[in-house]
Amino acid sequence: MRVLITGATGLIGKEIVKKCHEKNIAVNYLTTSKNKLSNKPNFQGFLWNPSKNEIDEACFKNVDIIINLVGASISKRWTDTYKKEIILSRTQSAQLLFNTLQNIDHHISQIISASAIGFYPSSLTNYYTEEDKQVSASFLGQVVQKWEHAIDAFKTLGISVVKIRIGLVLSKKGGALPQMIKPFKFGAGAALGSGKQWQSWIHIDDLASIFLHALEEELEGVYNGVAPNPESNNTLSKAIATTLKVPYFLPNIPKFMLNIILGEMHILLIESQRVSSKKIEDTGFQFKYYKLQRALEAELK
Repeated sequence: MRVLITGATGLIGKEIVKKCHEKNIAVNYLTTSKNKLSNKPNFQGFLWNPSKNEIDEACFKNVDIIINLVGASISKRWTDTYKKEIILSRTQSAQLLFNTLQNIDHHISQIISASAIGFYPSSLTNYYTEEDKQVSASFLGQVVQKWEHAIDAFKTLGISVVKIRIGLVLSKKGGALPQMIKPFKFGAGAALGSGKQWQSWIHIDDLASIFLHALEEELEGVYNGVAPNPESNNTLSKAIATTLKVPYFLPNIPKFMLNIILGEMHILLIESQRVSSKKIEDTGFQFKYYKLQRALEAELK
């Protein structure tokens, strides 16, 4: 089997590539950088540029499944210009893949795409499942809605579509966690906003395994990429302090202060989504990291 991965050199992509190779699945990947090209039999790079509508069609040769992870980071200040980049980096890339497949012979049967739990409205009381259709009115909600709409188009080509709505990814190698722990290392760690907001987290190893599980079990539809036990920001903050063995005594950082420092992007820290993992578990997927403390210890100790 051979898969084509977009975003293969990113945090999640690297973990998925590693798991593919462990299972003797060959990987083609797309990159905008000539410096990131590899030509190994099980790891072949191809150039593309979605903003210019350019792609090396050879990337699809012998490919059975696409894993789509590409998208500009949301952890960067949301200027009007950067907001457009966040959306276009997701929709243009999907559109380029779709348009190309429309016009070539291929035997791709499935596309497994990253999405995000930012789809769900912020709530301290709701427990969201994949059946919930109300979309968050926030910018993140708009991003995910347009992202998923672009991926759904592949159904018209007879390709099975899987969307993994990803929560807070715990990894020492990148993403949110290294940024979250910085204040704690200087004795300045604190909960954010009310601290009551739900954090639906997942360990990077489990997340990569969900993508492989979706491939192996030929899944279809929407699945939440979160661990079974969401926690409040208060609990998460205390758990980080405990794992790092540092003091934890400062008052919560108020919402208005986060807004001053981060602008609109502060909603990443104060929005609340308690999200269920039951649907993916019902397909037979078994989490390695059920509990937050164990996941943090695996990354921070």
